[in-house]
Amino acid sequence: MLRWTAIIILSITTIGAGVWGYKENQDKNAVLIQAENSYQRAFHDLTYNIDLLHDKIGSSLAMNSRDSLSPQLAEIWKISSEANSDVGQLPLTLLPFNKTEEFLYDIGEFAYRTAVRDLEKKPLSDEEVKFLEELHTKSGEIEGELRKVQNVVLSDNLRWMDVELALATNDEVGDNTIVNGFKTVEKSMEGFEDSVTQTGFSASGPEKSYRNLQGEKITEKQAKKIASKFLEKVSPDKLTLTKSGKGADVPTYTGSFENGDRNGYIDLTEKGGHPLTVMISRKVGDAKISLFEASEKAKEYVKGLDIENLELVESNQYDKMGVFRFLYTENDVRFYPDSVVVKVALDNGEVLGLSTRDYFNFHSDRELNEPGISLEEARKKVNPNVEIQDHHMSVIENDVNEQVLCYEFLTTMENTTYRIFINASNGHEEKVETLKKAEMKFNQDI
Repeated sequence: MLRWTAIIILSITTIGAGVWGYKENQDKNAVLIQAENSYQRAFHDLTYNIDLLHDKIGSSLAMNSRDSLSPQLAEIWKISSEANSDVGQLPLTLLPFNKTEEFLYDIGEFAYRTAVRDLEKKPLSDEEVKFLEELHTKSGEIEGELRKVQNVVLSDNLRWMDVELALATNDEVGDNTIVNGFKTVEKSMEGFEDSVTQTGFSASGPEKSYRNLQGEKITEKQAKKIASKFLEKVSPDKLTLTKSGKGADVPTYTGSFENGDRNGYIDLTEKGGHPLTVMISRKVGDAKISLFEASEKAKEYVKGLDIENLELVESNQYDKMGVFRFLYTENDVRFYPDSVVVKVALDNGEVLGLSTRDYFNFHSDRELNEPGISLEEARKKVNPNVEIQDHHMSVIENDVNEQVLCYEFLTTMENTTYRIFINASNGHEEKVETLKKAEMKFNQDI
């Protein structure tokens, strides 16, 4: 009897394991099929969008009407964004493809910046036309290579899951048709980079090279001393220091430390020893100080920077952290590109983060034009449904990466605060920002 019971139980167990294994295999196959379908869709969408992009750029070169050119460039921007999204959905993370992604970004950025400006008053320059011609040529080359890959994929029923496996294991990558095709596309972008250098035009905006750094080069010993100062609770002998390699935007020292569950780093410029980034990671306890008290800590901290005329313009609380934005000001004009951000823990007021990169990227001596419109004229450009609480003169970077002088209005509507920028030269509404509610007083009962 026991023997038959054991046999029955064993049989049921075996059958159950078989059914379970079959189901697991079915589920696994379903996931693989779904992934393969997603990859195939993204690839064919990418090929279609590159075809369309090439045609649209060609059409824009043939256009003579400014009224038609602006919407055409807007369409190019939209298509390039979709193509970049398609690339992001393909299993190419282990395959260098950054030059092609930058190319698609350059197309979109150039198209957007050109589409939003008044082409009647400021038509395409000779350099921009030449750059557009280069975009047309390169998009045609990519189109041709992707068409070749697509033809092989369809005729030989190639699978993208094999591409993912080959890239992950580095197994027979040299014989993978899809991988080779994308490598050819990436290699063709080298010529595009050369042509951009020759034309002197970059769609990605003004170069940020920290040209206005002040001071002499510092030694490693000096770097450790400065790093210890800004990391506050870390002595110099506890820091590990490394120097940036060749090709960095700006030569830097990076000081790092690790002490149990508390670790962090600081980036310092070799020239002048200016801190660019401070980041400290630790568990932050419950808030015990107010956002206002934390802002006072941040103000005291930035006094240690070799930067004058910083004004606190924005305070926000994110969970147990206070984040504070400071701007460089001169003659009562706020310079939004020249910003410094400080992050303070609300449990004990320790500074856990600093970024001065925007300040050192953008700060320079500027000559500002006199406003073309008065304050009252600028007020009339503001939406009449909002209530103006305060105003300033400010310099911001607009959508086409130009720094413009604006009248800045702090406004409210239905318990929401907005910051509205009106161009001081022509009265154009440059930007509207929604401000987060700042908790200026702390109540332990809340």
